[in-house]
Amino acid sequence: MDRLFFALGALSGFVAVALGALGSHALKARLGADALATFELAVRYQMYHALALLAAGWACARWPGAAATASGWLFVAGTLLFSGTLYALSLGAPRGLGAVTPLGGLALLAGWLALAWAAANG
Repeated sequence: MDRLFFALGALSGFVAVALGALGSHALKARLGADALATFELAVRYQMYHALALLAAGWACARWPGAAATASGWLFVAGTLLFSGTLYALSLGAPRGLGAVTPLGGLALLAGWLALAWAAANG
């Protein structure tokens, strides 16, 4: 699991950098200030949680168990739901999609708690 989370974290970091560049160059002239701020928030949280996935991979190697593994999957799911819906909303998706964003945030919070549990009980 450690290698998988490291790979997913590295890929997520790559995508965050690429989307950040897209936002600051190509989308800057096409999106309004609010939409661009939402896009940048999505990029920022994706990058934070790309690093969190690296930590989850390390935790899986250091303290193997359900909590470390759960933290990695929660970071994956949370990033997809949180950042993914923010990307979509900033690019014009229906506003109702915003109801999914907090679920991603909850998954990210749960990922941090699972990582803390793994460290405390590993």
